[in-house]
Formats: sequence, structure tokens, C-alpha cells
Amino acid sequence: MNDTPDRPLTRGQGLVLGAAALPMVAFGGMGAWGTYSNITSVFHRSATALGVVAAGEGATLVLALVLVGLTMLGQSAPAAVRVGLWTLPAVASLTGAAVAKTVTEAVVFAVTPMAMCVSAEGMGLLARRIVVYRTGVDAEAQRRNATVMQRLAYHRARAANHPDEKARQASELKSWKLAERVGTGDAQLGVHLVDVQRERMTAGADAALAGMFALPVTAVTAPAVETATPPELPAAEGPAVTGVTPSVTEEDTQVTDESGTIEPEAVTPDTDPVTPPVTLEEIAAVAGVPVPVTGEPLTDAQLVVVLRHLRYSDDPPLSYRQAVAAFREGGFVGGEQRVRKAW
Repeated sequence: MNDTPDRPLTRGQGLVLGAAALPMVAFGGMGAWGTYSNITSVFHRSATALGVVAAGEGATLVLALVLVGLTMLGQSAPAAVRVGLWTLPAVASLTGAAVAKTVTEAVVFAVTPMAMCVSAEGMGLLARRIVVYRTGVDAEAQRRNATVMQRLAYHRARAANHPDEKARQASELKSWKLAERVGTGDAQLGVHLVDVQRERMTAGADAALAGMFALPVTAVTAPAVETATPPELPAAEGPAVTGVTPSVTEEDTQVTDESGTIEPEAVTPDTDPVTPPVTLEEIAAVAGVPVPVTGEPLTDAQLVVVLRHLRYSDDPPLSYRQAVAAFREGGFVGGEQRVRKAW
């Protein structure tokens, strides 16, 4: 589902597109009138000339209207419509060349019906570009890519599991040829690839700048602690004992409680306290928005809250692609364009 809002055409754009469409219709009509005149000059019958025009330019006009209508509805045109836009004018051209009396007339009669073919193709292309501009959906490109991906999946499966070795090799070669056509003409795919590369370049530049401008770490020398010299004790009676240090035994570290049981003294390890992660509810409360719920459409503010929570749910923070993957796996609802804008 595409959540991109429709972009209306401005008044200037509408005028320019209308001015571009009028010559297409006019020249197509002139081509039909020329064909009628050419056939009338040969057969001297208006009914015959009208039949030739109806079979050539008239049928082409019908297919052109079908193509424009399907395009404006955001649907791709069937193969029969696209083939007919070129086949019918070609038939009319051959008919005109066949009935001509001289070579010069044959050339003129053959060229005349092509005006309707070019006009029909131009109108279809213009309607398609208008739909792509307003909705961001190119139905024709999606149809081509879907066909290529379907054939690619078949040949990959055939190359991996077909019992005939020659068939596997043929599908392997066909798969590589089809891979060249994946994404051809898909503007959205190009935008996504540019976003991925932009993100990677941003991460690389950030790492490079962090290495350049990082503060050097200097060792801190602890101040010297002077050892106090214990005062001299008066000499005890008896022989002096020097050079002997009393050893500390396990009994010296034991503590005797009131019951007389000797237990070792407990030692508390010196560890840093663990900070609990910030929850989605806490981030939503700070932002002042309702807690985002999976499976329901989110507002722009809720999208920002969810993406912030997902990005900093790990260390180091997640990238855009990782955060979007976690967004989809978590069951949150939001279009690709809205998610990218919130990011």
C-alpha cells in the first residue's frame, strides 16, 4: 500500500500538459483525414475510405483511449492494447501502400497513418507520467518488474532442482540475463538505493570525523602517598627479634558472631548498577502522545516515538534499514514515505 499523498497539478502544469495534448489529438485527426483523402482518390468511394480509416486510425484511437483510461486508473495496459497501437497503423500503412498507383504515392500513403500511432503513444505516455507524478505509483514499471521477478524465480528453481543437467545450465544462464533487467525503469527502487548509499556514506563520514576529532586519552598519574614511619617502640625485655613479619592467616579474616560461630567476612563486589532500558510507554509519555499500538495507523508524532525507541534499543544504535525492519517485525503500521520522513 502506498501512503504517499496525491500531489495536485498546479494551474501552470495543467495548462502546459493541455497544450501538449492538443497537438497530439490534432495531428492524429489530420492523419485520419489524410488517409481518407488518399483512399478516396483511388477508389472514388467515400464508404470504402471511411472503412479503411475506421479499421486503421479509428481502431487505434479506441485503443489509445483504453490505454489512457487504464493509466489514469493506476493500472497497467494489457499486451493486446500495446501491440494493437502499433499493429493497426502498420496495417493501414500497408493498405495505403498496396492501393497506391506509383511509388511516390505508396510512400505517402504508408506514412500518413503513422500520425495516429504516434499521437496515441504520446497521449498514453503523458497520462502515465501524470499518474506517476500525482500518486508516486508507476503501474507499468511494476508490471514489468513483476514479470521479470516471476521468470527469475522460476529459472532459479529450475537451475537448482531440474533433473536434466542441460536444463539446469540453460536456466542458470537465463537467470543472469534476467538479473540485468530487475528494477529497470523503477524510480522508487532508485530512490531507495540512493537512501541506502546515503546512509552508508553518512555512517562512514561520521566514523572518519569521530576518529579525527576524538580527544586524546591521557594517563592520570596518582599522587605519591608518603608512608608514615611508625614511631619507635621501647625495646622489650628479652632477645630482640628482627626481620620477621607476622603472616596473616585465614583465622584473622573470620568474624565471630554472638553464637560463637566463625564465619568469613562477606565481601561486596564493586560493580556498576544496571540501568533499565527506556520503554516505549515512557518515550510516548515524554513526547505527550498516546502510546503507539501495533496494527493501528500511527500519527506522525507516534512514528517518531516508535522509531526513536527502536533506534536506541541496541548499542550501537540501529541504522535506518535495521530500524525499518524492526518496525515491520513489530507489527507497526506506516507507509514507507511517512517512515522515511519521520526518520
